[in-house]
Amino acid sequence: MSRKTPDLARLLAALDPTAPLAQRHLQLIALLGWVRGDGSAVEAATGRVALLVEAAERAPDVRARLQAWWAALTQHLDITTLLADFGFAQRTSMASELAERMRYKLLPANPDTVDASELFMLALPHEFDARWLAALDEALLARLLAVLLPARDEDDGSANHWQRALLDAIAYCAGQILATGFAPELRLRMSEAAREEQPFHALLRDAESLRVEVLHPLRTQDRLQQAVQGLRERLDACRAAVNTVYAHFEDNGISVGLVFRLRQLRERILRVRELLECLLSPRPAAAAVQLMSHLVTVGRVRRSVRALVATNSSLLAAKVAERSAETGEHYITRTGGEYLAMVRQAAGGGLVMAFTTLIKFGLYALALSAFWGGFMAGVNYAASFVLIQLLHFTVATKQPAMTAPAMAAKLKDLGEDESVESFVDEVAHLVRSQAAAVLGNVLLVFPGALALALLIAQVLGRPAIDAQHAVHTLDALHLLGPSVLFAAFTGVLLFASSILAGWVENWFVLHRLDSAIRYNPRITAALGRRRAERWARFLRGNISGLAANISLGFMLGLAPAFAAFFGLGLEVRHVTLTTGQIGVAAATLGLDALHLPAFWWAVALVPFNGALNVIVSFYLAFRLALRAHNVGRVDRKRIYRALRRRWRSAPLGFFLPPRRSI
Repeated sequence: MSRKTPDLARLLAALDPTAPLAQRHLQLIALLGWVRGDGSAVEAATGRVALLVEAAERAPDVRARLQAWWAALTQHLDITTLLADFGFAQRTSMASELAERMRYKLLPANPDTVDASELFMLALPHEFDARWLAALDEALLARLLAVLLPARDEDDGSANHWQRALLDAIAYCAGQILATGFAPELRLRMSEAAREEQPFHALLRDAESLRVEVLHPLRTQDRLQQAVQGLRERLDACRAAVNTVYAHFEDNGISVGLVFRLRQLRERILRVRELLECLLSPRPAAAAVQLMSHLVTVGRVRRSVRALVATNSSLLAAKVAERSAETGEHYITRTGGEYLAMVRQAAGGGLVMAFTTLIKFGLYALALSAFWGGFMAGVNYAASFVLIQLLHFTVATKQPAMTAPAMAAKLKDLGEDESVESFVDEVAHLVRSQAAAVLGNVLLVFPGALALALLIAQVLGRPAIDAQHAVHTLDALHLLGPSVLFAAFTGVLLFASSILAGWVENWFVLHRLDSAIRYNPRITAALGRRRAERWARFLRGNISGLAANISLGFMLGLAPAFAAFFGLGLEVRHVTLTTGQIGVAAATLGLDALHLPAFWWAVALVPFNGALNVIVSFYLAFRLALRAHNVGRVDRKRIYRALRRRWRSAPLGFFLPPRRSI
């Protein structure tokens, strides 16, 4: 302690009430930095506060200079902005708030400011500051206030500066709550009952009633308690009205911007309650310090870009995962009949992909530039995937990203052993479904591509691709090459397409485009009423699949072109397309392909390719769904034990349906 005392003496001697604004703020930052120390022990920081108080108590001149400096410091700062606005976005747009937080991270802060919020973040920037502030005891706080503020008559009945600042902050927050509650995009999404109750209309009146009762010198305790109770009930009514908007999101889509505004409004309501508790506390100094400690934590969150995105996109992620779960249920087979139907659908998809593979090789012959080659390949893939959807066929690797959210929804009820066994049943159904789909795709795309290539050779009198190109194709698909990495990368693209599909469907529902297509006069005049209704029903039922198929097709086509632009050399390895490429190469090489090690290495890649496509996309979608559904840590040992037990007792159940169900 003695070693730090000279530092404190120099800091106190440097305090200058007549210094420029920026210098006084730098003096405050330095003084609080001395209190913070190395940030290793809260007791050491509170001890340094005690040292500061003792130094002022022992020397009247130091105390007088400290009080004059503190008065000059607070005179030019409006603490109301800190109490009412700190931690909230200045604009009601998430994009603007994101830009503001990036500014905080990238640009240096300026102590030459009259904004109490900016000075607060400069003076108390660390999480440790919240801890030592909260640890200050009441006796030390009373002594600290005595050396900072001149003595005043506590019996005059008038409100002090701190109470007036709290009342102003409550009024400002109430005004912001009122403005947001009256915004049409939120008001129209509230329930009819909430709109009829009009909870926001009298909020300012209740805040003003509280102000009158606190500031009026002849106030009575009963009138004050009545005003406080009225404001609290009004805040509860406003919060209840806000909550009805979330119910609207369940059926009508959600947007990040609306979620951002709702969270800001709810946080404003909570801030008013905190200010109210601080205003009415019988221990105002302790309540004020606890509020400052909380604001330190708020300031740290205020600067976090990650917290902003995570907090305000969680509901959108949940809605996207929920819509993917609804789609994913169609891809999980539970009976032998459904299993065989999946194989047939996958076989049809494999046949279409055989044509896709030949068209892909045909595009190579055009020798287009990297971008246009990738773009045309994307058109080829997207058209094929959409055709497969319209024919009610399936492509195996598109399923995992859709089925993962459906699986995650089952994790909500794992409290009992029966629930664990039910989840294991779902895992077995899922693995079996994927095996059936991959099998159906692969078993038909190879002979289909081989037959088409031989037919083209018969018609044109030359192979679909030359022998050099065929050998190069097989070498590129070598199991021990980078194709395994490319297969995992393709799994990421499969996951990304499912997320985009969920977002597009949510956007479609949010803007009620199906209703617009059905009833818009210009659209019905162009299409006719019945056709407009058919289009509306079709898009409402298929928009997610169309978005997934089109986006996946262009990702598969353009990702290698964009990767090449940055020198990454990434390619895609879709198991169905890979198998089709092997079939086309085999048609060119004939029976000689069977004697080539490259052919067998490429064939060996197929199961690994399919597994990585499925596992990576499923894992990413499953993790997202777990976060979206707010699923806590599940007893994984119980699940793993149940899975191992099922694998030992019935391993074929993960690949074939029960005989009795066929």
